Amino acid sequence: MDKESLYKKCVDFHGHSCGGLLIGFRAALCAMEQFGISEPSPDEELVCIAENDACGIDAIQALLGCTAGKGNLILRLRGKQAFTFFDRRSGKSFRIVLNEREFSSKEEKLAFMNEAPSSDIFSIGEARCAAPREAAIYISRRCARCGERTAEPWLRVKDGKFLCLDCCEGADLRG
Repeated sequence: MDKESLYKKCVDFHGHSCGGLLIGFRAALCAMEQFGISEPSPDEELVCIAENDACGIDAIQALLGCTAGKGNLILRLRGKQAFTFFDRRSGKSFRIVLNEREFSSKEEKLAFMNEAPSSDIFSIGEARCAAPREAAIYISRRCARCGERTAEPWLRVKDGKFLCLDCCEGADLRG
């Protein structure tokens, strides 16, 4: 698929074109270049740890198949345009960070982001952490207070009863 079609796929997924989506688009293309792939991850082979929750992560989802639902898109909110990628099959990993640049106009910035090589747009370095483990499936239990089923890691025991986080934080079990 050509670059224009790939970007259209991102815009269709996200709902509109914007600067943040373009950053994520270029991050996804950089990952594809580094891994030597042209298709999204069918399961959890590729992993992205995004250090923001901005528009760009929609491009990561659309092009790489990394999603929160599959557990291979992890948001580690730090407010940075930085992404760490892992390929579980090959063991290859790297972290990219958007380079700071000054532009004289919005048009100049857009042209740069569309045309520049990935190595000019991002600093590419070693991953700072190990690949996360594959997504786990947890047993759910009913919260003793609200009755809603909750996955075990998000339950707390208070006075011998399983409570979801919301009920535990505001729990008043006196009556």
